[in-house]
Amino acid sequence: MEQKIKHISKKLSLQYLLFWLFPVLLTIAYECNWLDVGLYATDVRMQYYLETLGILLTVGCVPLSLKLFSFVLKKGISEVSFATALRQYFWWSAVRLCLLEIAVLACIVIYYLTLDNIGGLCALIALTASVFCLPGEKRLREELNL
Repeated sequence: MEQKIKHISKKLSLQYLLFWLFPVLLTIAYECNWLDVGLYATDVRMQYYLETLGILLTVGCVPLSLKLFSFVLKKGISEVSFATALRQYFWWSAVRLCLLEIAVLACIVIYYLTLDNIGGLCALIALTASVFCLPGEKRLREELNL
């Protein structure tokens, strides 16, 4: 049991590290001009559409990722065996981070395409929400009531 908890905890930490690595790599790619910057900086209509998309993604993904996980913990995971609970915990943690990752990456792209601060702000909001997803063995034990 202890070995499985430590193994899942390490996998969750790796998952969280990759969550932060992709936005950093995307930002580096834009800052080094490997990807085109400011394609829609002068197109006001396209800026409006992209920024609205970024805001809606952030407003949708952040609360959904945080609240969905707590709902699943209360309703589904507590009623199954230990091995199944660990697998479901890992899977729902991945789903939660994927929701946030979609919002972060899309908002970073929007920021660099429009060169307007709204995309960057939305990306920072989603990255800040990821702090509430910080994995750890202690947290895993608390959330699974071990």
